[in-house]
Amino acid sequence: MADCPLPLETLPKPLQKHADPKAPPPLRMMGAKGLVPAVAANDLSTLLFMLSFDPDAGVAAAALKTAEGLPDKIWGVALRAEGMKGVVLDWLADRFAGKEAALELVLMNPATLDETIARLAPAVSQRLADVVRQNELRLLRHEGILRGLCANPNALASTVDGACDFCVRNGLTLLDVPRSVDAHQRVHGVDPRAKAPEPQETAAALLQEFGEVLATDAGEAAAAAPADAPQEDPKRVNITKRIMKMSVSEKIKLATLGNKEARTILLRDSNKLVCMAAATSPRITDGEILGLANSRTVNADVLRYVYSSREFLKHYAIKMSIVKNPKVPLPTALKLMYTLQEKDIKELARDRNVPQTIQSQAKSFLMKKEMASKGSGGGKH
Repeated sequence: MADCPLPLETLPKPLQKHADPKAPPPLRMMGAKGLVPAVAANDLSTLLFMLSFDPDAGVAAAALKTAEGLPDKIWGVALRAEGMKGVVLDWLADRFAGKEAALELVLMNPATLDETIARLAPAVSQRLADVVRQNELRLLRHEGILRGLCANPNALASTVDGACDFCVRNGLTLLDVPRSVDAHQRVHGVDPRAKAPEPQETAAALLQEFGEVLATDAGEAAAAAPADAPQEDPKRVNITKRIMKMSVSEKIKLATLGNKEARTILLRDSNKLVCMAAATSPRITDGEILGLANSRTVNADVLRYVYSSREFLKHYAIKMSIVKNPKVPLPTALKLMYTLQEKDIKELARDRNVPQTIQSQAKSFLMKKEMASKGSGGGKH
């Protein structure tokens, strides 16, 4: 049996004993049958996935059976969860292949792998084909998804044509896919196969030429620098100019495959899909997310992505930066402000660089707390 692709540490500590191959078989079987008390839906799903690789065939079979029989309320929560691993979602897609509502949640979860969407795209229902079509970032990021839609007999012609036209307008034409070629002719009025295409900047070529700048990660050093930090090096200026000449689809590929340097450049792009591709890159670090939370010039969709993520807001420094950022909607900033430590609320009350409403609400919060404290203190005498 193949080894589990996830480390034991993926699970919360209390659950690890149920997935550890060295643990007693009864403990592992308990986990495989879903008999572990007080476990979150996403953690249970991950536990079952890991136990499906168990060296004991009986444990592995039990885990599969339990997963396929999970109640709707369990898989409904698990498939929506932000922190789910892509490989687990891929595995669950197979477990729930006959449940359209479950597959829809898999298709809509940002943590789902592009490869999973590409695998499902050729066979999903007409309605789910529309769901696949609506995720434009994925379409441009992974050409296998467009191929899958074009091969799907259930998809409406308008869905496939719309996807192909959108991709062609953004620089992605699949010369071996007739529907994509037809779209190119519709959009540009020429057959893309009639003559050799003009050479264009591609992500692959740029990564090969400037790998030491755009592909190699130098760790998290200076990772928290603002996303709009200037680049003065002439070489980097030249790289930036060449990136700006790329099609949207190539920029998105670079955002996915490149390093922090590439993402920093692409986060300043005028196209929001490119910005979002950089922000949602699997290689992005918490330090870079902190930089986005601090930035006053970052794309509004990117900032919304940051402050809407429960995973990011678990990092206190990111939450603090979101509260201070004047581009964040006041209701969101105020809601987060009340979860800060008192010493930081005091800092906000004194900070003239934060939005005035945040400063005044921080002062009001502290005043009410002081009055309540005096009131309770007076009652003791």
